[in-house]
Amino acid sequence: MMQTQTRGYLRRDRVFDFLAPSISDQLDRSHGTLLYMENVSVAFDGFQAINDLNFYVDNGELRCLIGANGAGKTTMMDIITGKTKPDTGRVVYGKNVDLLDLNEAQIAIAGIGRKFQKPTVFENLSVFTNLELSMADNKSIWWTLRSKLSSSQCDWIEQTADLVGLKEMLTKPSGYLSHGQKQWLEIGMLLMQKPLLLLIDEPVAGMTHQEMDKTGELLLSLAGDHTIVVVEHDMEFVRSIANRVTVLNQGTVLAEGTMEEIQNNDDVRRVYLGE
Repeated sequence: MMQTQTRGYLRRDRVFDFLAPSISDQLDRSHGTLLYMENVSVAFDGFQAINDLNFYVDNGELRCLIGANGAGKTTMMDIITGKTKPDTGRVVYGKNVDLLDLNEAQIAIAGIGRKFQKPTVFENLSVFTNLELSMADNKSIWWTLRSKLSSSQCDWIEQTADLVGLKEMLTKPSGYLSHGQKQWLEIGMLLMQKPLLLLIDEPVAGMTHQEMDKTGELLLSLAGDHTIVVVEHDMEFVRSIANRVTVLNQGTVLAEGTMEEIQNNDDVRRVYLGE
């Protein structure tokens, strides 16, 4: 059984938090696996949302997660990000950080970012300001009142906007963006936090085919530098980006493999594809 390490720098009685080393800097990724979920279960009012789940994601991987409504996909991401604590099991980040010892804010600081299905951008603010406000930095009131962006920070904002296809829209209010562009902006806002692990929920819902293609290209370009778990119902999109697919059913892994292996799996065809 893998041993986890409780970091002294996470102690809440520490006064000078800015002196503590970053969790992501201390993360042990030497074994190639970034996320471990082992024997995880959680029930809500008698309903078994997650049932003895075992799930592993390699460093730099782009993994697609599919399953019918109620399969446990959202609850699984809630557990990873600290919104829900499981009844049993272990959730380990790298080889040495027990996510169950951290709260939601600490998990975000550790380098785990989550994008929900519906974009949550500040529509009255410019694309540039949305990215600026999302930057991984000191967010104290004193810092905000006195801060001035450095040239390297401005460059990082522009580079991120260029990466997500919004460089020409930097001065525009985000409310003027199309639905797809808002999705890209929110991915950019996550990238400003320099996450190691991105959890992205239904990124192409409501997009045009052209926007879907651009989103697929974006996610593929991010894989490697980032580890990405994509929850998606659009099988055409999943086929276009997936190297490995995990199928959830009733809170546990039903099948895992390439898209071709998943499509040819009798259990998946019966349970998920309705054949």
